[in-house]
Amino acid sequence: MKKIELEIIALSHSITQTHSYSVVLGEVNGVRRLPIVIGGFEAQAIAVAIEKITPSRPLTHDLMKNFMMAFNVELHEIVINDLQEGIFYAKLVCSSEKETVEIDSRTSDALALAVRFGCPIYTYENIIGEAGILMEGEQKQISPGGSQSSVSGDSPEKENLKTMSIEQLKSLLTEVLEHEDYIKAIAIRDEIKSRNAE
Repeated sequence: MKKIELEIIALSHSITQTHSYSVVLGEVNGVRRLPIVIGGFEAQAIAVAIEKITPSRPLTHDLMKNFMMAFNVELHEIVINDLQEGIFYAKLVCSSEKETVEIDSRTSDALALAVRFGCPIYTYENIIGEAGILMEGEQKQISPGGSQSSVSGDSPEKENLKTMSIEQLKSLLTEVLEHEDYIKAIAIRDEIKSRNAE
């Protein structure tokens, strides 16, 4: 079965589920999108890696990467290989000096590791055909390593940021970083950047 390469193009609050996020994967050189609902912790782990934020202590996915590297295990790719009752399944394709193995993974964890390793993300035609959406004329909201925000969607929190002064934003940024709320930190940082650009 032919694999279709995907890239992370957006990370936002989930419209359908409270306290959840959506990661939107886009078909490389295509117009189809695959939205996947993930938890807040995993969204934060993905956002931290995309934005190249260095937490004060390693997050779980950073620890996993460090562990794999210490034992010479390479992550070659992740494959979103199944969809059952609205739940996506993924596998990590890893290798050591002696063998290549496929490891079952939650899709959100696989994506967090893919961003850290810089490895490709794939799925199959039947999965993107069943759960994908067609988005023509869409502008990308983020590109990994890019300067645009990885958190999209206007939330009440985002609206509150617009009413704050630069000094208040900087103070809030320090506070949320101390609490390791990196998703909120990215939104605050982006608000500060947009004001400095004006």
